[in-house]
Amino acid sequence: MSSPMNPAAGSPPAQTPPLRAGQGSGASVLTRRIEEANAAGRVAFIPFITAGFPTPAKFRQVLRELDEGGADIIEVGVPFSDPVADGPMVEEASRRALAAGVRLRGILEELAESAAGRSAPVVLMGYYNPFLQYGLERFARDAAAAGVSGCIVPDLPVDEDGPLRAVLEAQGMALIPLVGVNTPTARMQAYAHGAAGYVYLVSVLGVTGERAAFAEELAEAFTRAQSVFSLPLAVGFGFSGPAQLEGMPFRPQAVVVGSALLRFLDAGGSAADFMSRLA
Repeated sequence: MSSPMNPAAGSPPAQTPPLRAGQGSGASVLTRRIEEANAAGRVAFIPFITAGFPTPAKFRQVLRELDEGGADIIEVGVPFSDPVADGPMVEEASRRALAAGVRLRGILEELAESAAGRSAPVVLMGYYNPFLQYGLERFARDAAAAGVSGCIVPDLPVDEDGPLRAVLEAQGMALIPLVGVNTPTARMQAYAHGAAGYVYLVSVLGVTGERAAFAEELAEAFTRAQSVFSLPLAVGFGFSGPAQLEGMPFRPQAVVVGSALLRFLDAGGSAADFMSRLA
């Protein structure tokens, strides 16, 4: 299937049965999906959707339409009460999901139930506390059973990511590094030692959200990151469509679109329509 992108969670009960086996596919599938898109002459497209948004009842439909619409990878946000890296739209989506009762275990159950029909690999993006409260080993096991291929944890620095990285790697999943335009090269090198899947390059000094232009430092940061990481680079925080790729001084291997998709859904649009508009 072709992609359209061209040139506060509480802890679960102490005793819960394991989720059924799903399609956990390992970290390498993330790299491969991006490389396949690039080999076809296009930038890989990674939509971000907050779990349970626009409503818990519609979330599975959104996942299906993103998948059928050609997403190469789908990032699923885990709602949290203090989303320090998120802009207004993602924060509002998180607030509404939490108010509707969306929690980490329910997210994993939902992903497990829909795993058999899903083509695009899934990455969970969330803050460390819900994963820690769930129990790292149990989280890794249940996430793998739900078909999750990796995690992005914005508030977990490389100096402290050892425990989570270990349990994810044991289940064949990636802990995807998140670096910014102000990340020193030496710091990037520290992340590179355990990097897997792809690298998320934050395009701005700020929170998530749509932007008309990107920081001048982005091109320099992209070049430095390319010299450090052997993995594909996905640029996020600010993309809303393929027009922004035109005239850029570099070509990312992948782009992440989040706030623009959430805003479109919130206005009553469908994920299918959003994907078709990016064609």
